[in-house]
Amino acid sequence: QVQLVESGGGLVQAGGSLRLSCEASGTVRSINTMRWYRQAPGKQRELVAHITRGGTTNYADSVKGRFTISRDNAKNTVYLQMNSLKFEDTAVYFCDADVIEGADIDFNNYWGQGIQVTVSS
Repeated sequence: QVQLVESGGGLVQAGGSLRLSCEASGTVRSINTMRWYRQAPGKQRELVAHITRGGTTNYADSVKGRFTISRDNAKNTVYLQMNSLKFEDTAVYFCDADVIEGADIDFNNYWGQGIQVTVSS
């Protein structure tokens, strides 16, 4: 099967930067769309950004101009570069991916465990 593991979170001051990584491992043949979500305390889960296998991207209005999603297909990894961080960006960040495994034709969807990002004032 497939596992997604996030890394790179932590505590930063407002105005700072972090880069999140999410690596897929296991029975991965190829990966279609990859996404970053976040969930703040007391809030609904929010789609932050997604990127297709070909590199087409889309962002939530709240992060446009500050966050950049990218991927390295050779490493089965998606990144989220977060600049000019605000207190409102504090949340648990989750990645997910549509993964084609082995000889399968269609994809299966997987989620990471989540990683904390805390922005202090």
